[in-house]
Amino acid sequence: MSKPRTFKIRVPASTSNCGPGFDTLGIALNLYNHLTLTLADGGAVEYAGDLPDFHPSALQMVRKAAETFFNKAGIAPFGFTFDVEGDVPRARGLGSSVTLRAGILAGLNAAAGEPMTRKQLVSLVSLLEGHPDNAAAAVLGGFCVARTCPDTGRFLDALRFDVGSDLSFVVVSPDKEVLTATSRTSLPLQLPFFDVVKSLNSLAYIVSVFAVGDYERLRHGVTDFLHQPTRVPGINGAREAIAAGLDSGAYTGWLSGSGSSVLCAGPAETAKAVGEAMAGAFAEWDTESRVYLLKADNEGLHLGG
Repeated sequence: MSKPRTFKIRVPASTSNCGPGFDTLGIALNLYNHLTLTLADGGAVEYAGDLPDFHPSALQMVRKAAETFFNKAGIAPFGFTFDVEGDVPRARGLGSSVTLRAGILAGLNAAAGEPMTRKQLVSLVSLLEGHPDNAAAAVLGGFCVARTCPDTGRFLDALRFDVGSDLSFVVVSPDKEVLTATSRTSLPLQLPFFDVVKSLNSLAYIVSVFAVGDYERLRHGVTDFLHQPTRVPGINGAREAIAAGLDSGAYTGWLSGSGSSVLCAGPAETAKAVGEAMAGAFAEWDTESRVYLLKADNEGLHLGG
């Protein structure tokens, strides 16, 4: 039997930071990008889709991911074409770049006979991304706590928990792109000691809530003084959208990644009202937005489409 030449990979979106869990916490969501990788003769790496606005930087991202995989796996490079489609919006704080990088790495890993484990794939995606929060969630699924080396920032490990279907995630994405690399340059180099203490207290509590699955305890449980005070003011309507979601029945909310999306988590019966209220808050700023009513994805990266 001949070996397959085409590999299909489904990668979930993810929300990261979750308030005070900067570069540490991530949750996979049931919003997906689908990648198709087909082996090709020669060593070229080419985009085979038909999106007229497929950005050249994305092709470079793919080529860098392939180079990293071949180097780390210790195998000879081979050529391939790829296509990507799906619903994860670009530059909205939902891990779109991770879906591309993780999908390519998983496809190459499958084509090479799977020399790498899932945690090794998380390590490679983290290396390419510069942080492991979205990477761990997208590959492993569920609620993930990533551990990094305090000296080098290199990914070391991740612990994950399944997230119950009784918790809904309402994501509202305004019509505004935020590039993570740009957003990180605005973060403060120093923080007041007790702001850090209060954020660590919230971080430990959030992890405990997801570990035991008592999600109602998330109410008033997210307090962040690390990155949101700097980022949220730059996104018109973001603060008001989260507040509107809480007023409409959500347990808690946060800026998803570096934004521009904001997210509220709460019971399923309030999700529709929460989404409408959040979108209404952006509309007050004359900002169009898209509402996603989501659940957690506990599988993570899926081979086979």
